[in-house]
Amino acid sequence: MNRFPRLYQLWQLILAHLLEIIREPAVIFWGIVFPILMTLGLGIAFTKKADVIRKVAVIYPLEIQNNTDTSSVLMAFLDANSDTSGFTVKTKWSHKIVSKDEKLGNSIFLFYEMQWQEAMMQLKRGTVNVVLNEKNGKTEYHFDPLNADAQLTYLKLKGIIGEGKIVPAESDPQIKPLTIIGTRYIDFLVPGLITMGVMMSCMWGISYGIIEKRSKKLLRRLVATPMKKHHFLIALITVRTMMNIIESAVLFIFAMIVFKMEIQGSIAAMIILYLAGNLAFSGIAVIVSSHTSNTEVGNGIINLVVMPMMVLSGIFFSYHNFPDWAIPVIQKFPLTMLTDGIRSIINEGAGFTDVLIPIITLAGTGILFFIAGLKIFKWH
Repeated sequence: MNRFPRLYQLWQLILAHLLEIIREPAVIFWGIVFPILMTLGLGIAFTKKADVIRKVAVIYPLEIQNNTDTSSVLMAFLDANSDTSGFTVKTKWSHKIVSKDEKLGNSIFLFYEMQWQEAMMQLKRGTVNVVLNEKNGKTEYHFDPLNADAQLTYLKLKGIIGEGKIVPAESDPQIKPLTIIGTRYIDFLVPGLITMGVMMSCMWGISYGIIEKRSKKLLRRLVATPMKKHHFLIALITVRTMMNIIESAVLFIFAMIVFKMEIQGSIAAMIILYLAGNLAFSGIAVIVSSHTSNTEVGNGIINLVVMPMMVLSGIFFSYHNFPDWAIPVIQKFPLTMLTDGIRSIINEGAGFTDVLIPIITLAGTGILFFIAGLKIFKWH
């Protein structure tokens, strides 16, 4: 008998929160805080360092793959000039060349021997940005011509492997631009922007909204109503998820039209993973805002959650640029799981089984944090 009134109550809460967002769409974060955080994150990522590590894929020559010939000019050059310092049995790279420059900083090139299919996979993931291949005794360079970092890597490599001089790209037949869908920087960037939008929308739309209502004593007034706590929170999460779906769909449709992006994997798996990501960040947002009534403290807690993932989770550049010991930790972040999963579906053709673990992990994280936040939630 009470089920219909409860559902009606939940629907009214969802409608009220939706109207609240529509009537007052301006959010302080997007105008002030977000540009500052983006500037800080990109500044840390692209600030000049003493040693810049550049990872390059090297394709085995076909003759070597077929065991019909062991000669290779490129491999012989790498063997003769490779720096063996730091090499261990567990090291994944096969060769290392250090280009010393006191003015611009040293460039350390790590070469990974692999076959073409694996190289394309690593290129899509942002682990490498240039692929070297040998044909008829000459080195070919494969990279995205719109990727500035890949161009710089090529120019530096050309000066080392070539004759010590830079040849204009239009007159160099050895350059093989990679314009295949899935290997471009835009294919790497758009999934990251979509997932970062989910995190920002949930953390600021839910957390800050609850904290602000509590600080203004608005939640105190709701105690006298028959409204359930979980109805109130579920309504917030539902509205925020609806808004995220609309925003992400608009961004991806724009990318499909302008940049010819395609979803190469399972659309159903991407939808389920996307919803699991929304659930994860909604749960985190609930527990962050469950007890705080001071907006300044709330801002600090939200930034503490958001900032590390926004900088480290590989939104604008690959997190493989960070030290090897940090990568396993970064891969455990919810934003990293969501971003890697969405990228693998869009660019690598991943299916449901490939992203099953991230889906379970993100959904479990969201449910766990939601239950914990609901237990300690206070109205005032």
